Amino acid sequence: MKHSKKKSPDSTDPVDNNTPEIAAPSDSQDDLDRRKRLLDKLFWIRIGMAALGGIIATFAFESIEGEERRWASIGFMIVMFIASAVIGKGMKIGLPRSDRKKIVTTGLGTYVFLYLFVWILSYTLVHLPATGPIPLKPI
Repeated sequence: MKHSKKKSPDSTDPVDNNTPEIAAPSDSQDDLDRRKRLLDKLFWIRIGMAALGGIIATFAFESIEGEERRWASIGFMIVMFIASAVIGKGMKIGLPRSDRKKIVTTGLGTYVFLYLFVWILSYTLVHLPATGPIPLKPI
């Protein structure tokens, strides 16, 4: 029994009517600039929320001791990030369906690292030992 080869579609054949044509929306330069400005604004909102959240976490979880303080702060960081995603969704950026994840991923790494940095820095500054200035010894 011989196997027959499938014929490749010929350029003169009519287009298959079963596959709908997907028309890519033609975005004007103004739309692209507006989206970029809004995504930049979302980025800076997240930066501000990360810095503010790190400082708030230093004082808000003061009464919690040990490992629970760390997990409470990380939970607070996640809640603040979800709030920033809701703010981003409310900004009506108008991203195409393929780019919708940009609302979540814009500034994600910067948010996490800045939150942790500010939290650690503010906690360290608040809990400095009260021994006074460190004396410098001559070498």
